[in-house]
Amino acid sequence: MNTLRYLRRIGIEALQPATLAGLARLQEQHVLTVPFENLDIRRAVPIELETGALFDKVVVRRRGGFCYELNGLFCELLRALGYAVDLVSARVFSDSGDAGPEFDHMALIVTMGTERYLVDVGFGDSARHPIRLPNGEVEDISGRYRVRPREADSGCYVLERRVDDGWKPQFRFTDQPREIAEFAAMCTYHQTSPDSHFTQRNMITIATPTGRFTLTDSKVIETESGVRMETPVSSHEEYERTLAERFGIRF
Repeated sequence: MNTLRYLRRIGIEALQPATLAGLARLQEQHVLTVPFENLDIRRAVPIELETGALFDKVVVRRRGGFCYELNGLFCELLRALGYAVDLVSARVFSDSGDAGPEFDHMALIVTMGTERYLVDVGFGDSARHPIRLPNGEVEDISGRYRVRPREADSGCYVLERRVDDGWKPQFRFTDQPREIAEFAAMCTYHQTSPDSHFTQRNMITIATPTGRFTLTDSKVIETESGVRMETPVSSHEEYERTLAERFGIRF
């Protein structure tokens, strides 16, 4: 993998030292420059969890992807830069409060000395900086996030996001190291199952310095300093133009 080319893809011109500050900058730059998107899934283009294929898509062709692609490739970048990183399995909570199956989501745990951090560039609108385990909390333009251990399960944690009436669970995860091949079955499920929300509609979203920009089949959603604005997309031509102008993607 061409590490310097990957760094340039995320707006960093030089190698970063393997420090917490360096890790935080890498994570933030990644979510500001690489979108979370499911366009290949909707176009029935198979997604391969292989470093070369992921690098070609995200870095060479300047596309985005979903968790298995983005966190899988980011893991390889961090390892190349000298970080100790484990892939971990996460189970995403539905609106009804149920946790999805194992390997529903891929996240990363980075170990630095005696400290460990949850790192994630593949969950869409989420934390932009590492969150310390087992009881860390961070806040950025997108909101407040914290990690809490599950008392009933050793080595199991929950990522939560602050909402008006308290903390809402985002996903639960364990600290058991995994291999990328273990995510293959769920990656295939999310690409092909009519029950997967990734197969339902086009979606592409990216963090901005002051909020977030999201394009769906039918509308643009812009969030600026906590203020949400929605604008209808009136035609396929308008959708294609927005995709090209805001994300640099043309099919």
